Amino acid sequence: MSVVVVGSFVQDHCWSTERFPVIGETRVGRFSTGPGGKGFNQAVACHRQGVDTLFVGALGDDALALVARNFAHSEGLKSHWQVSAERPTATSSIVIDGEGRNLIVVDLAANQTLTAAFASEAIGSATRIVLTQCETPLAVAHAVAGRAKEIGALMVLNPAPMHEPLTPELLALIDVLTPNETEFAALMDGIGQRIDPAGVAQRNDLDLHALARTLGVPTVVITLGAAGVFVSHGRNRRGDADAYYRVAPAAVNAIDTTGAGDAFSGALVAALAFAPEAPFADAVRHANLAAGLACERLGTATAMVDRAAVLSRS
Repeated sequence: MSVVVVGSFVQDHCWSTERFPVIGETRVGRFSTGPGGKGFNQAVACHRQGVDTLFVGALGDDALALVARNFAHSEGLKSHWQVSAERPTATSSIVIDGEGRNLIVVDLAANQTLTAAFASEAIGSATRIVLTQCETPLAVAHAVAGRAKEIGALMVLNPAPMHEPLTPELLALIDVLTPNETEFAALMDGIGQRIDPAGVAQRNDLDLHALARTLGVPTVVITLGAAGVFVSHGRNRRGDADAYYRVAPAAVNAIDTTGAGDAFSGALVAALAFAPEAPFADAVRHANLAAGLACERLGTATAMVDRAAVLSRS
């Protein structure tokens, strides 16, 4: 298996409306539902890039679990599910306005029952890259990162959402970290450095690089939405000429930004699996475009783009 993605499955319930309702207001909108969850989105994004991918996650014993299984089967995505008898399959409520912005509430439900043992045991010794996030217990992230270190696989953590501080012990096991501005500010706060998330993209590159280096992670990739992507390397530049740099945002017509970060992380590990010897910047540019193209579609897992779509716009 080239890539193993450990993480969450969530059935998304989405309403689109021209503007967000104010408190107490009812708005008329359009409803859709589909598969999501940060882990599952990222696995679909990686798989659609043509990379051999395994998704490891948890479901309830209910009708929505069948929806998840059927979608994975229809995609040809290999999946390994832990089933919870106590918690239902996770669900979310997403409201999207006319500018593509979103408001989200999620019940992580069965995802919170995923065990460290189940997740780490699913990672075979031939795995080249492991990707996980924070919609499952942090003990799971610790376990899969330890397993990646044991087998010599590249360990990528998308620290989303930041429910609790990440420990130095966990960060020490990570090779590549992919926060957005809010998550990066939360990571800084966890080590005693207060910064304004709204001002991350406006910081000068040398300052941002210095902040990223305090995390102790070899490579930090900060996704900045409409401001593009910032990359900071330690001593290992992964084939790049520069220790830090920015990649401009992709020129796209965004209608729904909900799964953009997931599209980026999934496509990033896919690009790294395809060309492990190529400059890291090549993978970042590929992932940046994949994320932008996903924003041209409604939905989350269903909005992830394939490799041909990215190459056609490169």
